[in-house]
Amino acid sequence: MASNTNAVVNFSMTATQQGTNAFAAGPFWTGAVSYAQAFASGSGAGQCDLCYMANRTVTTGATDSIDLNGALTDALGVTISTIHLVALFIENINSTGGAANTTTLTLGGGANPFVGFLGGTTPTIGPLQPGACLFLCSPAAAGLGTVTAGTADILSIVNSAGASNTYQIGILGRSA
Repeated sequence: MASNTNAVVNFSMTATQQGTNAFAAGPFWTGAVSYAQAFASGSGAGQCDLCYMANRTVTTGATDSIDLNGALTDALGVTISTIHLVALFIENINSTGGAANTTTLTLGGGANPFVGFLGGTTPTIGPLQPGACLFLCSPAAAGLGTVTAGTADILSIVNSAGASNTYQIGILGRSA
């Protein structure tokens, strides 16, 4: 059962550059790019009705297989059955509880993989070094891709060998 979910996704990047020239300290340049998307509650374009956010731990050299359709539970204890993934955030946390992550994460691959935005047959993204993050979002009717229960519904997060890894994940989806 989907819940009444509203969400806002924001991303921004700003940078300032300073150079030198014959006149001393100038010139200066400041640039910015940003993205903001508000999602109303529902299952159509520009909407979401499913939300999952957590810190998860994957052991050394192992895979965290996240079943996007029928296994995750949201903060209210409701099982999530995603049909369209609309936003994904993953951060290989630089440190948790005073201990630094030392391993990399790779997304994709595995059995029954959710391919969606990845394309191809066994594509991956990574490695994401400690401190790195990945953010994807699409308010379109099909979102980032269609999740197919039992055949294309597993988002694999693969940890390299060396230590356990705690990462953050945020998922927004639609149930229809």
